[in-house]
Amino acid sequence: MLDHTPKEISERESLVINPAKTCQPIGAMYAALGIHKCLPHSHGSQGCCSYHRMHLSRHFRDPAMASTSSFTEGACVFGGGANLKTAIKNVFSIYNPDIMAINTTCLSETIGDDIPTIVKQSEIPEGKTVIYANTPSYVGSHITGFSNMVKSIANQLAENSGVSNGKVNLIPGFVNPGDMKEIKSLTAKMGIDYIMYPDTSGVLDSPVGPKYEMYPKGGTKVEDIKDAGNSLATIAMGTFASEDGAVTLEKKCGEKAEIVKMPIGVKATDEFLTKLSKVTGKDISADIEEERGQLVDLMIDVHYQVHGKEVAIFGDPDLVIAMTEFVIGLGMKPKYILTGTPGNSFNKQIDAILSENGVTAEKVKNGGDLFEFH
Repeated sequence: MLDHTPKEISERESLVINPAKTCQPIGAMYAALGIHKCLPHSHGSQGCCSYHRMHLSRHFRDPAMASTSSFTEGACVFGGGANLKTAIKNVFSIYNPDIMAINTTCLSETIGDDIPTIVKQSEIPEGKTVIYANTPSYVGSHITGFSNMVKSIANQLAENSGVSNGKVNLIPGFVNPGDMKEIKSLTAKMGIDYIMYPDTSGVLDSPVGPKYEMYPKGGTKVEDIKDAGNSLATIAMGTFASEDGAVTLEKKCGEKAEIVKMPIGVKATDEFLTKLSKVTGKDISADIEEERGQLVDLMIDVHYQVHGKEVAIFGDPDLVIAMTEFVIGLGMKPKYILTGTPGNSFNKQIDAILSENGVTAEKVKNGGDLFEFH
């Protein structure tokens, strides 16, 4: 690869060689899989759904189940309403999920299919639920799609009964199932009842059993998401993937939205735990304080190996923002910082971290191209 990389890189406005992102529907599908007994549905062609499923399955090494409206030439011309109505009927009669989460694609968005009206006109069995999110692939990234689906989950499912449940809502952002487990573990150690959504732990890291389970035990139950409207507050981890969902819930149900960084490193994790303590009145437990002390001790032990090292960081925006703060805490110098997801708030947050710590980076870029890293 480097043999064919020019020494001088020219800025390109109309071409991205190696984008550090993928499309909205993948993020929406991942969020939908975080609901218990949910079948994500891709409203578009079969190829779109196959690509999204393959992408997730190859990463997690677990089957990512989803259905599709299977657009053909006719649907491209006359719209996909008939396809979606048939799909909803077939999905519930054949696969029997508790909930179906529809995400749109480039094709259905370009046609202009009116998803809310089509869903209202569809045959939905009693006790079953259908939600939907608009996720055009030509806008934003997979993080945008995840955020849009989380907003739809909050807006279309959460309800406020007027009676507090004493719990805290946790929106973990676009992270792996293992990260979600760790966030839940920290919260449980403080003796706090919580509702995490979406929650892909136990879904895309489910154990091997004697028979295949299309709907594993993991994921947030629909009734718990509905009860999320009665919680004390919502803590959203990351401004790009989680904030909009928390703000939507605040507007609909009145509970305060608390936005923190993704809890990576001492400072960001302290911020998350302090926010939990403030919202609930619960003290941070002794075993968490002990783990924190062990981490600080480890950072001191390796300080001479990492101090002053220059690093380049790329990835999803919420992750990169937290990682930048973390590596600075280790005494390292972030030199190139890039995310494929567009959004000027990324640069503002990174610049604020760099300025606070007296560090200067050569390049900070959103909507960037990994080709520039060579």
